[in-house]
Amino acid sequence: MKQTRKLWIINIDPFSLQSRLTIGIAAFSALVLGSFATWTSWKMQQILVDSHKYGIEEIAKRLPQDVQIYSEMMQPETALQKAINNLANTNTLLWLKSPDNKILVKSATLNLLSDTTVAELMSLTKMPIKPQVYQINQSYFVLCGSSVQVQGKLLGELFVVKDITHEQRMFVVMVQSLVIISFLAIIILTAAIAFYIKRSLQPLRQLNQMASVISADDLGQAQLYLDNAPSEVKELAQTLTMLLSRLSQSWQQEREFVSNVSHELRTPLTIVHGYLQSVLRRQNNLTQTQQEALETAASEAERTIRLLQDLLDLARADNGYLYFQMKCYVLNDSVEEVVMMAEKYSDRIIKIDSEVDRIEVKADYSRLKQVLLNLMDNAIQYSEADTPIVFKLNQLQDKAIIEVCDKGHGIPLQQQARIFERFYRVDESRSHTTGGCGLGLSIVKTLVEGMGGSVSVQSKLGEGSTFTISLPTYSSSI
Repeated sequence: MKQTRKLWIINIDPFSLQSRLTIGIAAFSALVLGSFATWTSWKMQQILVDSHKYGIEEIAKRLPQDVQIYSEMMQPETALQKAINNLANTNTLLWLKSPDNKILVKSATLNLLSDTTVAELMSLTKMPIKPQVYQINQSYFVLCGSSVQVQGKLLGELFVVKDITHEQRMFVVMVQSLVIISFLAIIILTAAIAFYIKRSLQPLRQLNQMASVISADDLGQAQLYLDNAPSEVKELAQTLTMLLSRLSQSWQQEREFVSNVSHELRTPLTIVHGYLQSVLRRQNNLTQTQQEALETAASEAERTIRLLQDLLDLARADNGYLYFQMKCYVLNDSVEEVVMMAEKYSDRIIKIDSEVDRIEVKADYSRLKQVLLNLMDNAIQYSEADTPIVFKLNQLQDKAIIEVCDKGHGIPLQQQARIFERFYRVDESRSHTTGGCGLGLSIVKTLVEGMGGSVSVQSKLGEGSTFTISLPTYSSSI
């Protein structure tokens, strides 16, 4: 039995405001905690060493006094040894060197150390006047030296050493514990900061989600408001609401302008086109140059009329005035009629491949015919003349599927999502030389969606394109 493992991937955007705030505050907190831990460690070390230094300094001051007192009762050498033994203990070591660098007397505690350590300590002939810390063979010692004079006579140099290895090791353990605690504190603090920042930025995410679902039709009614958001976010929401209102007004004015201009220009252009066709019918009185000029003018007038009609249809659809007369039609017959028309006015090979003999759809006949003609025209324009165009018809459950396939130039993947936008052209192949205006596919999408269907495209460069239309069948709409 196979065990499946789930891989959890945390998606972190290093450029997001949340990441930047978290990293910045966490870095500052780490710097503060690290500085505090370092200062605390240094201060504790100073206190530890200073306490031992003070004791050593007291011994160095007291020894001459004790030697002088004991010298009154016994021999100087015996008095010196007794004074040193009285001041020495397990952790405190003393010895006295004569001016000619010979050891006159030493404390019995030196025997507790290894010969190597004793040799290292005694090799330090120049002892510091003030106590300092030395490390010898993984042991730590505080050393200090001073001159010993009794009754005005210099006896030699006194060396006082205190073993602080145990205290130093305890200090190291404590510093390590402090480092671990600081590290854990930084992790916990970073997690708390990240959680707090995430909660604080939640109103901005809600505002982004609310704005992302607003369509062009909802601009006028859009209201962005958050109850528990900070004042700055509420002000931003109010500003965006006013901006959306202004955009709605501009969008509406643009729609009205396009609709009015298209309507006003279509009638005179239709009249001009009619006069041109009338003159062309009396071509016996025209020269060859005049006839070619009139044919060009008539062709451009007809193209402009189609463009204006497309703009009018889109404007009506935007305003909700594009009506559909939905009835039951046999899709196979409609496609066959369109193919016959295309074969009549073009020399292209057009095939129909139907897996179902009779597919009934609920649609607007004229709008469906317009959709098929636009897709046919698109396939003819952007494929080679010697390649066939194929209509594939099929029915899947309650959907009728129409596929228009060509072997043309193809559409780049990054541009396929935009080809249904108005006036959008693919640079490589959809140029003005084809005679299109960039509205055909937009009209197709508007009409198909108006009839309750959908349209999509699949294409590969150099292999061609397939436009797929899905329409509800008549049985599914009853």
